[in-house]
Amino acid sequence: MATSQDSATNSPTVPATEPAAGAPGAVNPSALTIEQLIRLLSAAGAKLASDETIRRHIQAGAPTAADGRMNLMHYMAWLVQQVSSADGEN
Repeated sequence: MATSQDSATNSPTVPATEPAAGAPGAVNPSALTIEQLIRLLSAAGAKLASDETIRRHIQAGAPTAADGRMNLMHYMAWLVQQVSSADGEN
Protein backbone atom coordinates (compact mmCIF):
# COMPACT_ATOMS: atom_id res chain seq x y z
CA MET A 1 0.00 0.00 0.00
CA ALA A 2 1.36 3.40 -0.98
CA THR A 3 1.67 6.06 1.65
CA SER A 4 1.43 9.80 1.13
CA GLN A 5 5.19 9.94 1.56
CA ASP A 6 5.66 7.40 -1.28
CA SER A 7 3.50 9.38 -3.69
CA ALA A 8 5.33 12.59 -2.85
CA THR A 9 8.69 11.04 -3.73
CA ASN A 10 7.32 9.39 -6.89
CA SER A 11 5.70 12.56 -8.26
CA PRO A 12 7.36 13.85 -11.39
CA THR A 13 9.01 17.22 -11.09
CA VAL A 14 7.38 19.79 -13.32
CA PRO A 15 9.89 22.29 -14.64
CA ALA A 16 9.07 25.96 -14.25
CA THR A 17 7.88 27.48 -17.50
CA GLU A 18 8.97 31.00 -16.64
CA PRO A 19 11.61 32.50 -14.40
CA ALA A 20 10.61 33.64 -10.95
CA ALA A 21 10.10 37.36 -10.52
CA GLY A 22 13.44 39.04 -10.06
CA ALA A 23 15.32 36.09 -11.56
CA PRO A 24 17.95 36.83 -14.19
CA GLY A 25 16.23 37.10 -17.56
CA ALA A 26 12.79 37.76 -16.08
CA VAL A 27 10.91 40.58 -17.76
CA ASN A 28 7.72 42.36 -16.84
CA PRO A 29 5.51 42.56 -19.96
CA SER A 30 3.79 45.63 -18.54
CA ALA A 31 7.07 47.55 -18.15
CA LEU A 32 9.50 46.66 -20.96
CA THR A 33 12.48 48.71 -22.04
CA ILE A 34 12.75 49.23 -25.77
CA GLU A 35 15.60 46.71 -25.87
CA GLN A 36 13.52 44.09 -24.02
CA LEU A 37 10.57 44.73 -26.34
CA ILE A 38 12.76 44.27 -29.41
CA ARG A 39 14.18 40.98 -28.05
CA LEU A 40 10.71 39.71 -27.17
CA LEU A 41 9.19 40.63 -30.54
CA SER A 42 12.17 39.20 -32.43
CA ALA A 43 11.94 35.94 -30.49
CA ALA A 44 8.26 35.78 -31.45
CA GLY A 45 9.17 36.09 -35.12
CA ALA A 46 8.66 39.81 -35.80
CA LYS A 47 10.76 40.81 -38.79
CA LEU A 48 10.55 44.59 -38.29
CA ALA A 49 11.40 44.78 -34.59
CA SER A 50 14.19 47.34 -34.42
CA ASP A 51 15.15 50.28 -32.26
CA GLU A 52 14.39 52.63 -35.15
CA THR A 53 10.91 51.16 -35.71
CA ILE A 54 9.92 51.23 -32.03
CA ARG A 55 11.16 54.82 -31.61
CA ARG A 56 9.26 55.85 -34.74
CA HIS A 57 6.13 54.26 -33.27
CA ILE A 58 6.65 56.14 -30.00
CA GLN A 59 6.96 59.42 -31.92
CA ALA A 60 3.73 58.52 -33.75
CA GLY A 61 1.91 58.04 -30.43
CA ALA A 62 2.60 54.51 -29.19
CA PRO A 63 1.91 54.47 -25.45
CA THR A 64 4.81 54.61 -23.00
CA ALA A 65 5.13 55.09 -19.27
CA ALA A 66 6.74 58.21 -17.81
CA ASP A 67 10.05 56.32 -17.57
CA GLY A 68 9.90 55.31 -21.26
CA ARG A 69 8.98 51.69 -20.64
CA MET A 70 6.28 50.04 -22.70
CA ASN A 71 3.38 47.77 -21.80
CA LEU A 72 3.32 44.95 -24.35
CA MET A 73 -0.49 44.69 -24.43
CA HIS A 74 -0.99 48.44 -24.76
CA TYR A 75 1.58 48.56 -27.56
CA MET A 76 -0.07 45.66 -29.40
CA ALA A 77 -3.49 47.31 -29.06
CA TRP A 78 -2.01 50.54 -30.44
CA LEU A 79 -0.52 48.65 -33.41
CA VAL A 80 -3.87 46.99 -34.16
CA GLN A 81 -5.54 50.40 -34.04
CA GLN A 82 -2.96 51.79 -36.47
CA VAL A 83 -3.42 48.93 -38.92
CA SER A 84 -7.21 49.21 -38.68
CA SER A 85 -7.06 52.96 -39.30
CA ALA A 86 -4.78 52.45 -42.28
CA ASP A 87 -7.29 49.95 -43.69
CA GLY A 88 -10.19 52.36 -43.09
CA GLU A 89 -11.84 50.08 -40.51
CA ASN A 90 -11.75 52.40 -37.47
